[in-house]
This record gives sequence, structure tokens and C-alpha cells, in this order.
Amino acid sequence: MASPARRAPQERGKAAEQTRERILKAAVEEFGAKGYAGARTAAIAARAGVNQQLISYYFGGKQGLVEELRRRWARAQESRTPPGATYAESVAAHLDATLDNPDWSRLVIWQALGDGPGAGSDDEWAAAQRARLREAVERTRGRQEKGEITGELDAEFVLLVAYALVFAPIALPRMVEGIAGADPLSKEYREWVVGQLAAMTRRDS
Repeated sequence: MASPARRAPQERGKAAEQTRERILKAAVEEFGAKGYAGARTAAIAARAGVNQQLISYYFGGKQGLVEELRRRWARAQESRTPPGATYAESVAAHLDATLDNPDWSRLVIWQALGDGPGAGSDDEWAAAQRARLREAVERTRGRQEKGEITGELDAEFVLLVAYALVFAPIALPRMVEGIAGADPLSKEYREWVVGQLAAMTRRDS
């Protein structure tokens, strides 16, 4: 059994990691509610129950926080859909991830509106985001070429419609509820969207 002296550094490392995670969770909530411009590190620290100086210590400040969150979102996007998933399964996975994590999704919307560091079109993050979207277009086109979904629609349009329906419950919740007649975050809405997209993109035999 390890001595207390030998366990202490490991325990300190675990405590530090837990503190980092609390700060990141609080940052998602704060950025999601107020955007990057409106968020304050003091408010993030208060949400996390930590000293404000720890944000600078662990992340270098507000910009470092949002950059770490961007990296996490990008990694999550890459692993969200398992290999071999059908079009409907892929849409359902992204819909669940978006609606199950509304604070994260609001942060993505704020970023898409140009809020935050690196919002310019020449920024490294913006370039990486464009590259990911182009890859998504090519995956959609690949599904069309394999006959999984219709080729009568542009691949870009199919992807854009899917993104709009996935993020609409976060960006326009009352409008979605009024049109669909369902709770925008509900299982009912999710199943309806996946079914309608599948019907719209179904390839005629």
C-alpha cells in the first residue's frame, strides 16, 4: 500500500483535474447564456465555486477557456457517429447530442454568429470549421452516390436542412413549438425530425 506521501501528488492532480472540469462546466453555462462578449470570468468562477484566479492559472483567462471548449466540441463531433451508421442514425445522434446539451449548443450558435475570439473568416478556428463542414458535405454526397439518399437534392442543401432542424429547438424554441406542436427538446420532436428528413431524402426506387 502506498504511503500518504506518495499518494499526495496523485490526489493533488486529481483535485486539480476536478477543479478544471468544474470551471469548464461553469464556462459552458455562462457562455451559453451570455455569449463570449457578455460572459465574465468572475461569474464563471462563482458558478464553479472557485477563486477567479484559478481561471487564469489553468486556462490563461476567458479566451483560453473558450478555446478549450472549442477543442472539446470538435473532438466530440468527430466521434459522435459510429462508422457504418445510416443517414437516419447519424442525424439522430447529432440531434440527441445537440438537444441533450443545450448550453453547449447555445455556445456553438453564439460562435456561429461571430461572437468570441477568432470570429473572423481568416481565423484558424474558422478555417478548421469550414474544413469540417466541407467533409460533412462530401460524406453526404457519398451517401447519395451509394444510393442511400436521393441525388435529386444538392448535398449542401441536405446538410444545411439537417443543421437547421437540429439547432432550431435551441435557437428558435418557441417558433419550433408553435409549428411542430411539440416540446422542442422532446423525444417526439426528435423522432418527427428524423422521420421527416428520412422521407425527404429517400431515394425513389
